[in-house]
Amino acid sequence: MEFSIKSGSPEKQRTACVVVGVFETRKMSPACQRLDEAADGFLTELLRRGDMDGKAGSTLLLHKVPGIAAERVLLVGLGKERDFHENEYRAAVALAVRTLNETGSLEGVCYLTELPLKKRDIAWRIRQAVMAAEETLYRFDRLKSKQDAVRRPLRKLILGVAERAELPVAEQARREGEAIAAGMGFMKNLANLPGNLCTPTHLADEARALAKELNLEVEVLGRAEMEQLGMNALLAVAKGSHQPPQFIILKYAGGAPDEKPIVLVGKGITFDTGGISLKPAAEMDEMKFDMSGAASVLAALKAAALMKLPLNVIAVAPAVENMPGGGATRPGDVVTSLSGQTIEILNTDAEGRLILCDALTYVERFEPACVVDVATLTGACVIALGHVASGLLANDNALAHELLAAGEAAWDRAWQLPLFADYQEQLKSNFADMANIGGRPAGTITAAAFLSRFAKQYDWAHLDIAGTAYKSGKEKGSTGRPVPLLAHFLLERARRAQAAQKSARARRPAAQP
Repeated sequence: MEFSIKSGSPEKQRTACVVVGVFETRKMSPACQRLDEAADGFLTELLRRGDMDGKAGSTLLLHKVPGIAAERVLLVGLGKERDFHENEYRAAVALAVRTLNETGSLEGVCYLTELPLKKRDIAWRIRQAVMAAEETLYRFDRLKSKQDAVRRPLRKLILGVAERAELPVAEQARREGEAIAAGMGFMKNLANLPGNLCTPTHLADEARALAKELNLEVEVLGRAEMEQLGMNALLAVAKGSHQPPQFIILKYAGGAPDEKPIVLVGKGITFDTGGISLKPAAEMDEMKFDMSGAASVLAALKAAALMKLPLNVIAVAPAVENMPGGGATRPGDVVTSLSGQTIEILNTDAEGRLILCDALTYVERFEPACVVDVATLTGACVIALGHVASGLLANDNALAHELLAAGEAAWDRAWQLPLFADYQEQLKSNFADMANIGGRPAGTITAAAFLSRFAKQYDWAHLDIAGTAYKSGKEKGSTGRPVPLLAHFLLERARRAQAAQKSARARRPAAQP
């Protein structure tokens, strides 16, 4: 869909529909008040009669309102003004877009972006409006023989700003929102594919296509190359599957050649049966989403490239399928990881950490500024945090705070859990340097504690997205998270880098005449 920014009076907009808000009980937003003045109190009378009371989730579509240039006016209920916050704002935008799309408005001018939100500026409101609109219109129906087509779908959404001075900032936010939404769509399209289509080879092919589209550098290691390197932890997971493992490295070079890269590592289990430690049959179909970490880091790189961020970013995605079979790894097997550390595999369903540990060792060669790994790693994280916040653990508090702030800015929130050295005790093994599980207590933390043993050479953070990467039930599907969090993290890093460069230039002595 096409987005644009405009500053102007709502009553003068010659468009298919103008969108404004109404709070409970019947309090008009500023843009709605301007329409009402142009219509000689038409909306006041309509609200007084009780045609709408402004409850959240309600809408009223009006045709040919007197004094208004637009063909239609859409009133969107905003709920109580004192309770109107980020979730309510996004819900209102989504409702407006859904209504426009379903009622034949090919374009609309939305003034919900003018609504004030505490501590949220116009850039945030524009960025979130674009993302919410694209999320609302997203459909994954490519595998259906008959697709439900909208007769007159929404093609263009114009987002209103109150002051002309806000236009440059709003335009920049629109571009950022479009890039992040494109990344989220890329992740969803990958994660929603079934395991018979989205194989490790397919993930590698998608990375190659992305590299060609955006002029990125890509490298894919096969089984023979991984064997030569000694990635035995990763290869142990792949032993039961006929699908060959792939190790994907995608590079975006937006920064200076000598600038250290930010490395994003994503778990790419394209289907997880649990291996010999077989999962229960119920909801096993959802294990196609176990490659969401890999999809998210590739998607974040796409967003960074579309935004042309002045950073060097590398996405690394170890991709395998975890299946039972005659060659599959057995519980009790001991493998030697790329780092040289030995691992007793007590549970083959704790496979994500096995592919990630070799990836975390591999990325040392990039001398990274920092490393963030992303994984649908533990069911324990779902129990701890539900489906609202991703779990965050880190060996560097400054990096953790950056990611928490990025999640808050993106409204894709995370919550930090402790990574005390005490938790390492649960990973002790009688037969190897460590076990791959630490028992039921603190399962999310011990999984991160395991990974931390392979991330000692750099600042590192771990995002457990088991509860946030996808939805179950009638809304089953990928959420696109944590692409917004990762994109905002990269955005803020880029802004800091630019500010530092500007400051350095200002401190340089003036050239002598």
